[in-house]
Amino acid sequence: MFHVKQNDSPKRPAMSAGTPRPKISPGSPPAGDIAADRAAALALTPVSRETEARLDRFVDLLWTWQAKTNLVAASTLPTLWTRHVSDSLQLLALAPEAKTWVDFGSGGGFPGMILACALADTPGALVHLVERNAKKAAFLREALRVTAAAGTVHLAGIEDTVDRVPGPIDCVTARAVAPLHQLIGFAEPLVKRGAKALFLKGQDVEAELTEATKYWNIEPYLHSSRTGGRGWIVELDRIERRNLSTSAGGTDYG
Repeated sequence: MFHVKQNDSPKRPAMSAGTPRPKISPGSPPAGDIAADRAAALALTPVSRETEARLDRFVDLLWTWQAKTNLVAASTLPTLWTRHVSDSLQLLALAPEAKTWVDFGSGGGFPGMILACALADTPGALVHLVERNAKKAAFLREALRVTAAAGTVHLAGIEDTVDRVPGPIDCVTARAVAPLHQLIGFAEPLVKRGAKALFLKGQDVEAELTEATKYWNIEPYLHSSRTGGRGWIVELDRIERRNLSTSAGGTDYG
């Protein structure tokens, strides 16, 4: 059974005269479009001024690196803030007490770097960013430096990292990394240690859940994405293998 919960999105306020002027990088959309998208994203998922400043520095860095390293799909750049930043920030509301996070396949920083920026002022907070691509891992390390965010980068595959992350883990996340049934397999050891899993998925989530239940006993909660686009967040608090002799696939991602 899939439990569906609707997220209530706050109304979008009009842009104020104090809205920061966005940095313009080569190949970026017009300044007005960036500012409007930024305002819409921060209306959907409000954060502190300090976090806004860190997110601005992160986005500026991403624009610079995007020219030489494909961090996000080019088609999503005009709506970078709503499509990626706000999409990542919404996870915080589903685990408001979580301090230690593990993000599988962090890539361009979503959601892991965004969570790290938001949690930078929270005592004891830390986001483990797992990324096997050396160029993307280098980007993540530089992003942590320029934002002073609360994170650490693991240059390794997901399967090589899960059992090595020290201490208790509150939440494990992933976005556009692997099919759900494989993500569940990666997350199983952390969930058994008490973590909550929050996986960002698209409109095919029901088909992915149907496939996942062939391998796993789960009671997922589905949260509709605040950012639209028929996106969903799959929340899992318990994972049990349905048949110990059945493999859910061993391909490593991240």
